[in-house]
Amino acid sequence: MTLAPEHSAPDTDFDELISRPFESQLHEYDYEVTEIDGTPPADLTGTLFRIGPGKFEVGTTVLRTMFDADGMVSRFILDGSSVRFTNRYVRTPQFRDGLQQGPMRRRGITTNAPGIFGNLRAPANTANTNIVSLAGEMLALWEGGPPHRLDPDTLETLGTNDFEGKLGYVGAFSAHPKWDPVTGEMFNFGLDVFPTPRLRCYRVSPSGQLTQINSVTLWDMGWNHDFALTEKYLVFVLDPIRPNIGQLLRGKRFDESLEYQLTNGSTKFILVPRDGSKPLIFEHDPQLHIHVTNAFQDGPDAVVEFVRYESLDFLRQSLTAALDPTPHQNPHHHLVIREWPDSHLVRFRISPTGRITEEVVSQSAKIEFPQYDWRRSTRNHDITYCAGTLERIGHYNGIFKFDHRTGAMTHCDFGTASVCEPIFVPRGVDSAQDDGWLLTVNHDLVENRSQLIVLDARDVERGPLAVAHLTHHLPIGFHGTFTRRVADPFAPLPHPDLLS
Repeated sequence: MTLAPEHSAPDTDFDELISRPFESQLHEYDYEVTEIDGTPPADLTGTLFRIGPGKFEVGTTVLRTMFDADGMVSRFILDGSSVRFTNRYVRTPQFRDGLQQGPMRRRGITTNAPGIFGNLRAPANTANTNIVSLAGEMLALWEGGPPHRLDPDTLETLGTNDFEGKLGYVGAFSAHPKWDPVTGEMFNFGLDVFPTPRLRCYRVSPSGQLTQINSVTLWDMGWNHDFALTEKYLVFVLDPIRPNIGQLLRGKRFDESLEYQLTNGSTKFILVPRDGSKPLIFEHDPQLHIHVTNAFQDGPDAVVEFVRYESLDFLRQSLTAALDPTPHQNPHHHLVIREWPDSHLVRFRISPTGRITEEVVSQSAKIEFPQYDWRRSTRNHDITYCAGTLERIGHYNGIFKFDHRTGAMTHCDFGTASVCEPIFVPRGVDSAQDDGWLLTVNHDLVENRSQLIVLDARDVERGPLAVAHLTHHLPIGFHGTFTRRVADPFAPLPHPDLLS
């Protein structure tokens, strides 16, 4: 499908290069990838689904940041001998509105709609943050509302899933569910900022039946994006970054309503028992993070790992730069975060009595999007993989591996590029940790084309085992998942005219 003509950009100065991941992809493709360097492993079979912002305009409105952009699914089918690529937009109401001429009708997180009435409602659900598998379907997730259901073979949008109305008043369902590898259950939460600030905590059976296991009221609720799971607890790390509810109700942008209390505030560690009993809430010195890696029980203590930014004021500075109202020739200038702070992988040990201790478990680097062997969920893991960079400015352009047994950090650098999070795929069901592959999608900014990259997880410094070159670029991505089920490469894609 072609939504509009794609524009080329021959200018390759630095500002142009780092803006390229924020150029809309105005085509929907479905083709076998014919340009492959190296050889994909024959036993690496399955389907990689990734999702992220794909279109940075809604009608005539240019969006302020990537958080408001329409969700676009990218799918790579690996059958042991070929790679097939398909991308398709999630057919949300905002996406359908954006096919018409005229301004956006409903506000986003950082972009307000013209007028008053479109800004008095909750932001539009863009379904752009994560994609996961549940009960034979794929769910496109956005943390402020219910997930959108997708057919894994056709990528057709099947509607939203509110789990029979059990998601609460707001309908929020986080973009970062976690799984217990023993029971097969999914756990997740929804963040309600009004009418009463609370964390709603959920358990979802493998067949898709949802049960609320707790509701934690927190009047000083902080914005929270992620959590972790142990055999006993849902573990939350709530930093002191809080939305002003009154400003939100008066139509302020979400980013403008955030209040930063990093000097006088504290981080809350919240342990929510999976059995529904009373949560444990402990305060600690303020931290700053976005994503959590994993958590596990060590005796009675819960241990949680996350990427901590070493600049506590990073989020304020980044949003200020990203939302700079100064006019620029490049309409996507305001989408670019040019410099990331140093960060570490840290582990915090929280005892049921409130004793909290900290351990830094990685060397300093500019890293994000931590991943690990999902078979180790709820248990101690030895290896963490991240996207990151050693450069001072620009995008994450490499994959980093941290071996917690030795303290070693190794990485693979892709040059002038923008790389997504690495997804670990074990070689077999009973393979050891690290015995498998890392899959990531990389955007070669000079060629302005994207690639599926396969790395040997045991030796990332060796470089790619295989690189499947697409004929076009993919905009910057957020998260994804790999399933061993090989999607049907010949399933007919639904024609967009059926939407009218």
